[in-house]
Amino acid sequence: MKLHSRTLKNGLRLQAVEMPGTKVVTTMILAGAGSRYETMDIAGISHFLEHMFFKGAERYKTPKAVAEAVDSFGGAFNAFTGKEYAGYFIKSNAKNLAKSLDVLSDMLLNSKFAPEEIEKERGVILEEMAMYLDMPTYQISWDFERLVFGDQPLGRDQIGTKELIKSVTQEMFLDYREKLYVPKNMVITVAGAVNEKTLDMVEEYFPMEEAEQGLEMKPFDENLATKKFSIREKKTEQYHISFGARAVAEEDPEYPALKVLATILGGNMSARMFQNVREKKGLCYSIRTSVDEYSDTGLISTRAGVKLDDVLKAAEAIRFEYDDIRENGVEDDEFVKAKNYLLGKIDLSTEDTEHVAHNFAKNELMYNSQETFEEWQDKISAVTKEEVENLAKKILVPENLRFAGIGPAIDEEKLMKIIG
Repeated sequence: MKLHSRTLKNGLRLQAVEMPGTKVVTTMILAGAGSRYETMDIAGISHFLEHMFFKGAERYKTPKAVAEAVDSFGGAFNAFTGKEYAGYFIKSNAKNLAKSLDVLSDMLLNSKFAPEEIEKERGVILEEMAMYLDMPTYQISWDFERLVFGDQPLGRDQIGTKELIKSVTQEMFLDYREKLYVPKNMVITVAGAVNEKTLDMVEEYFPMEEAEQGLEMKPFDENLATKKFSIREKKTEQYHISFGARAVAEEDPEYPALKVLATILGGNMSARMFQNVREKKGLCYSIRTSVDEYSDTGLISTRAGVKLDDVLKAAEAIRFEYDDIRENGVEDDEFVKAKNYLLGKIDLSTEDTEHVAHNFAKNELMYNSQETFEEWQDKISAVTKEEVENLAKKILVPENLRFAGIGPAIDEEKLMKIIG
């Protein structure tokens, strides 16, 4: 794997990642956008704008034309909006790279956001919002972040508010694009069957004028979240929980240790949560401990779907595992196993052009970094058992723990005693 990079005079950053042995190319475009760039009156505009980029521009004038252009060569085409950046990508065979670039550049540079298309899409996004509300496995993550981060951009979900969805205008979309979809705030990465000359092709398709970024990411205020738990009462067949704490940021020196800690706790089927909460106690079907990372903070949380009658037992079992690793530390064998698991997963991810493109693009956009997969593996390998144990002692203390739940009403007084 070899990285070629170029920064144009207008500030646009281009990357080509050579991956020998593949005929596939993923073209990934990231822009600094998302809920952390939004005030409450425009909460959700980043996500709505992502939808509108697919609605036709100059060369591909209709949504059908956009879709047919990619379908015609069997490409995979999608987009996403996070809290700190939005992404657009096409995965194709190498001979159709120029077509992929043509479609993406027309979308991002020439979209008109026609009022009639905006009106159609309002209903689509409202239905998407309703879908997530009906899917507790999705909603629980947003509820937990809102609980831990509080009422600020980082604590709001990307889909936004019904008020914005019903009222946003063409002028608002144009203004938002003009402020954030500027060269200095974007990265274009192609990964797969490419080489250094590929950068010339990418540059040709994105003739952007230099412009200043008009919005900045909203700072994170750690003092806004004060509640210990959040319960969304809903009739469900299974109770959904997210139980964890605020953790370190992605660029923090302790972040590699956080990944190891989460893996030991519940990163796979041989981890503590799966073996002790599911296998030994039979309290849930699915359970996993994971990390959500941001540029200035992060989360570690255990998410589970549990029996309706066993919510408090499951919360107590998860709390036991947090206390145990904080007070008694980590076993040598599980520490080694967790690091090897992470190293192996990193190797597996290097076979996917989409993952490789996303990884390099994100590092460049967010941190001006060109860290390789090997360098990330070196950081994981360098983590010591003492670092993991010290991090557990710092993060998994009772005063830091938070609990979000979706399901029927539960005894909140007993829950508070469990959380601490």
